[in-house]
Amino acid sequence: MKDKITEHSIRLFEKKGFKETSIQDIVDSMGVTKGTFYYYFSSKEELLMDIHLGYIDNLLEKQRHIVETNSSYKEKLFETVFLLISNIKVQGSAAKIFFREMKNLNEKRLALIVPKRNEFRFTIENLLKEGIEKGEFRANLNISIITFGILGAANWSYQWFNPNGTLTDREVAEVFVEMILEGIQSV
Repeated sequence: MKDKITEHSIRLFEKKGFKETSIQDIVDSMGVTKGTFYYYFSSKEELLMDIHLGYIDNLLEKQRHIVETNSSYKEKLFETVFLLISNIKVQGSAAKIFFREMKNLNEKRLALIVPKRNEFRFTIENLLKEGIEKGEFRANLNISIITFGILGAANWSYQWFNPNGTLTDREVAEVFVEMILEGIQSV
C-alpha cells in the first residue's frame, strides 16, 4: 500500500504540484481513508522525502555499478549519461518531482538529500579526473564546470525527452556524449 500511495502521489504532484495537492486528493484518488495515508507517512513532506530518497538512491546504486566496471572512462561517461536519460522512461515523473519539488523540503530533510546529489556529481568529477589521468580526456578541462554541464544537459531532458519519440534514450545519450567529447566545432 505504501508503494501505491507513493505512485498516486507522484502522478498528482506532477500534475498539480506538491503544494496544490492535498492529502485528501491523494486518498481520494485511491479510494482509501486518511488513516491509511497516516499509517505509512506522518506528513505530505515525509512522503515527498521518501520520493526524493527513492529517486536518488536508485541513481546512486546504478552509478556505482557503472563506475565499478572495467570499461573505458568514455564508456563510463556514456553509461552515466544514458542512465540519467533512460531513467526518464522508468522514473520520469519521479525525476520531475525530484528536481521541481525539492524546494518544498525543510532544511533537515534537504540535509539528507543534498549530500547524495553531491555524491552523484563528485563521482562524475572523479570519473573525469581518472579519464584525464589515463589520457582519455584532455588535461586542461575544468572538471567542475564540465560536470555541471553534463548534469544540466542530462537532467533537463526530463522536461523534453519523449521515450516514445523519434529518438531512443540510447540515441539521445549518444548525441549528448558525442557533443561532450567532440564538441560542435567543425574540424
